[in-house]
Amino acid sequence: MQEVRKSPPVRDLQTPRTTATPSNQGGRRSGLRRILVYGVVAALAVAGAIFGVRTVVFYTHHITTDDAQVDGHINPVLPRVAGYVGAVEVGDNQRVAAGDVLLRIDARDFKARVDMAQAALANARAAVTVAQAHVDAAKSKTTKTAQDLTRAATLGAQRVVSQQEQDTAKWAADAAAADYQAATREVTVAESQIVQRQADLDYANLQLSYTTLTAPVAGTVAKKSVEVGQYVQPGQPLMAIVGDREVWVVANFKETQLHDIRIGQSVEVHVDAYPQMTFSGRVDSIAAATGSKFSLLPPDNATGNFVKVVQRVPVKIVFVEPPEATHPLRIGMDVTAIVALQ
Repeated sequence: MQEVRKSPPVRDLQTPRTTATPSNQGGRRSGLRRILVYGVVAALAVAGAIFGVRTVVFYTHHITTDDAQVDGHINPVLPRVAGYVGAVEVGDNQRVAAGDVLLRIDARDFKARVDMAQAALANARAAVTVAQAHVDAAKSKTTKTAQDLTRAATLGAQRVVSQQEQDTAKWAADAAAADYQAATREVTVAESQIVQRQADLDYANLQLSYTTLTAPVAGTVAKKSVEVGQYVQPGQPLMAIVGDREVWVVANFKETQLHDIRIGQSVEVHVDAYPQMTFSGRVDSIAAATGSKFSLLPPDNATGNFVKVVQRVPVKIVFVEPPEATHPLRIGMDVTAIVALQ
């Protein structure tokens, strides 16, 4: 048999074959990784430098603190008279206008005192009328006895009446004059009683008016702690009215920051409740003492071991424009205040 030979494969002469070794591929990848790392480091360095420069420039021209809160007027509602609560006209977090009735104390005892004062005043006025009548009678008697004395003196000079009769006429005239003076004093005393009784009546009416407690300002009812039937004492806190017409910020800056703060400087106020908003304000005033001096137990560095602590001074910041009704500022909200130095 004839042997069949296979021809060798034909190589493509136009496309040369290249063979990549593993060492070449690893070197290329490490180079790319090194370039990427250097690029990231350079970008971070540039970003850090920009951030550092901006931070330095910012704190050179601004002073900031996050130890700040929204503040405002909180008006307490306190009774002036003691008694049992008859009605409570408002509820928690209810808005009220100035003069609205908040609660009523049982007023029956106070009305009885008013009636008694009115009766006493009427009696005093009647006493003045009676005293005036006594004055009129004493005046008439004084006039008559004075005429009798004049006549007795004339007749005595003519020896028509005796000396005894003249003395009797004089005694009667003196007694009538004394009665007139006493009646006049009685009128004065009675009139002074009218003044006293009128004052008693006015005081009784004033006490009666205190049985109705009204809102001192417009605002929202808060911290209500009174119910119908409760016995209240004068000065006992019953509720509070949080005013909504004026709010401000009290920022507690460090004492080392005060040397650059001036009244009238512009302030950016950022409220934690509204992180996307910025409120404009200005420095209104700086407290005359540190906050620790008004604490319940102020520190006394003259006793015991002394540890120096940086003190904070309250600074009042007012808003340039009133806050919008859609973003109300509640008293006690945390804020960040940024003062622009001039």
